[in-house]
Amino acid sequence: MKLTMVGTGYVGLVTGACFAETGQQVTCLDVDERKIAMLRRGESPIYEPGLSEMIVRNAAAGRLRFTTDKLEAYRDADVVFICVGTPSDEDGSADLQYVLRVAGDIADAMNALGRGQRTKTVVVKSTVPVGTSHKVRDLIASKTTIPFHIADNPEFLKEGDAINDFMKPDRVVCGVESEHAAAVMRELYEPFVRQGNPIFVMDVRSAEMVKYASNAMLACKISFINEIANLCERYGASVTSVREGMCADKRIGNQFLYPGLGYGGSCFPKDTLAVVSMGRAAGFECELNAAVHRVNQSQRRHFWSKIEGALGGDLRGKTLAFWGVAFKPRTDDIREAPSMTLMRLALAAGARVRAFDPVALDNLAKELPEAERASDMYDALAGADALVIATEWNEFRAPDFERVAALMPSRVVFDGRNLYKCEAMEARGFAYYSVGRAPVLPLVATTAETVG
Repeated sequence: MKLTMVGTGYVGLVTGACFAETGQQVTCLDVDERKIAMLRRGESPIYEPGLSEMIVRNAAAGRLRFTTDKLEAYRDADVVFICVGTPSDEDGSADLQYVLRVAGDIADAMNALGRGQRTKTVVVKSTVPVGTSHKVRDLIASKTTIPFHIADNPEFLKEGDAINDFMKPDRVVCGVESEHAAAVMRELYEPFVRQGNPIFVMDVRSAEMVKYASNAMLACKISFINEIANLCERYGASVTSVREGMCADKRIGNQFLYPGLGYGGSCFPKDTLAVVSMGRAAGFECELNAAVHRVNQSQRRHFWSKIEGALGGDLRGKTLAFWGVAFKPRTDDIREAPSMTLMRLALAAGARVRAFDPVALDNLAKELPEAERASDMYDALAGADALVIATEWNEFRAPDFERVAALMPSRVVFDGRNLYKCEAMEARGFAYYSVGRAPVLPLVATTAETVG
């Protein structure tokens, strides 16, 4: 089958590369000539483990190509995937201008190609409010009499593990209006579900809702455990123990129930607000989802108050080292990252900020040039008054604590990801502040050398 991905962002690139890996002929279309030039050189404009290698391999095999020519991209396509952005407007609603612009382009191309072309299935892959795929259908139909099919195919890709998520999905969701579209989607995804995971074929509106409901549920779990963590702090309980006892209940499970600085990135914040916006548009207040968003945003302020309080309230002239900038490990995405909120608060309070992240420093330089960038995790610590851990990269889990203490004699650590055991940090002589656990004040500093 011949596929066209419209948009070479996160979803379009991963989807296109993974389909090419199974032998499909894939064309990726984008209006950004710089990105297309990068991709033709074998360079990925986004960081995702394994993606660059997959792009190079499939481009060399002739299964994956990149273009800015719309007519060329649409000419022989059996299936066109719309994978463009749907950023949030000020009120939280999804901005659909790019999706609808692509719909118009598809109609124009179909008219130019005439009736001898392949019958196309247009698949909305972007995360869109319920009813958007029908808007795409109606817009195309209003501009052309050439027959086509419409489908919705929400993505469930975790940044940092997207290729594995696509190649081995928990489930595939397809919203269709015709047997032809259903057959096309089943054929496309059959290679990815041979282990028995389901393909759910349903109506278009339900498919659109599945994505929002899934992300809203996961966001809810994160905000829930953070609220419990804050309650634990006030009552002297340990959220670590509470979580263990709670998650042993199989009805609850243990996924997305880790306390921390809250969620960030491009999906959960945007999708939670979109659910609230969809509710208001329908005359219904999604009170739980609105509260989930408020709890998430307040978690960052709550942690900041911890930093301010422990450092005496006046941060002028102090230096804060940050380990982690990306909103989560294995990505360079800093959109809605808790670290960015904390660094901006630190700078506004008169502090100096020095940060290290394995892959996100270039994005930090563009977004927050006032923050200094360290060459490695230990370079960030030199002369710092405190360390703030904002992202749980693996290299931060077992640092050389003696070296940390030598570089940062204050031994003050604010751990927004609960990477370390309180007892061990106490024995090492650190003042240690985490999430949902009582703060640790150091024992005598000499004990640091006796603990591994």
